[in-house]
Amino acid sequence: MRLYLIAGEASGDLHGANLLKALFAQAPNLSCRAWGGDLMQKTGATLVKHYRELAFMGFVEVVKNLRTILKNIAFCKRDILDFQPDALVLIDYPGFNLRIARWAKEQGIPVVYYISPQLWAWHASRAKAISRDVDKLLVILPFEQEFFKKYGIEADFVGHPLLDEMGVGDWLTGGLVTGGLVTERQITGDTSAESNQPITNQVALLPGSRKQEVSRILPRMLEASKGFPEHQFVVAGATSLPAAYYQNFLADYPNVRLEQGQTYAVLRRSKAALVKSGTSTLETALLDVPQVVCYAGNWLSYQIAKRLINVQYISLVNLIMDKPLVRELIQDELNTANIRAALAEILTPEKSAELKAGYAELRQRLGGGGASERAAKAIIQVAGKK
Repeated sequence: MRLYLIAGEASGDLHGANLLKALFAQAPNLSCRAWGGDLMQKTGATLVKHYRELAFMGFVEVVKNLRTILKNIAFCKRDILDFQPDALVLIDYPGFNLRIARWAKEQGIPVVYYISPQLWAWHASRAKAISRDVDKLLVILPFEQEFFKKYGIEADFVGHPLLDEMGVGDWLTGGLVTGGLVTERQITGDTSAESNQPITNQVALLPGSRKQEVSRILPRMLEASKGFPEHQFVVAGATSLPAAYYQNFLADYPNVRLEQGQTYAVLRRSKAALVKSGTSTLETALLDVPQVVCYAGNWLSYQIAKRLINVQYISLVNLIMDKPLVRELIQDELNTANIRAALAEILTPEKSAELKAGYAELRQRLGGGGASERAAKAIIQVAGKK
């Protein structure tokens, strides 16, 4: 069996790696080429393009890099044709992947979309394209099945892969991550019991994994930290950026240190967190850490997005719960006074307990583990029909 996988971000690389483990377990003779990252490569895929070459975020950034994006699309099409896969597996990354899906369908290549585009947030008009170009849609959020049904699309809810990848059940009951999945502690080698020990005065800062995110969000987080001299602040740095880039912002903040590539360990030790909107908000909730969700983008990109987005919340936590469980500070609201007030609130025992009760309900809504195994089974069924 021959599969071609495309993931364009760090989270897609992690989910893709665990999907590949499940695929190889169910189809040992699998041959796979992939766009992704180090994790997918280590799991057995032949890496074609690294996601670091593909990370263009926001309307303005996409326009600036349009020539590169078009070259990547053309190269991808040639590489797929040369490989002749039994199925094309697309992982999130909709701006690129939906274009490839339409082309692949025209070539007679079966298309599976794993971790669907967030059409419920915006671009609901793209549902027509998914109905036309995707043979099997695999969704990971419980409300997505009902959303796509409105457009005549039968989506399979496979569960959220983070439940397995983070070893949430094991950690919450006092154990370590178990099983054969790719996890952050397996990536970094951090399997010590100390990595689980909470520090009562530690606050985690998760400013994002792209330069443009960090440059806008981290300075505001750092300025707010001055209001909490009794707390130790730790920046959970992504490995996609050099440590020196983060350190440039930390020179005037002696109560803040950087820990890179240890995000889950930092969160496990923290009493609270300031978190850039995105998958990290869900990860923080699954690790039972009270949080404030933060976002500030390019002004023009934000103005355009604000007029197009169809949802009431920006964090996955609030979207899944369908209520404002966690505080969201967006754009101009992300200022020193608001951050300090919101952080002070979640550091109180009462608010912390309220959030953790909500997180427990969130985990129930996301279903049980085994998302990668269920997704792999569906993909093999599609590929076997070619």
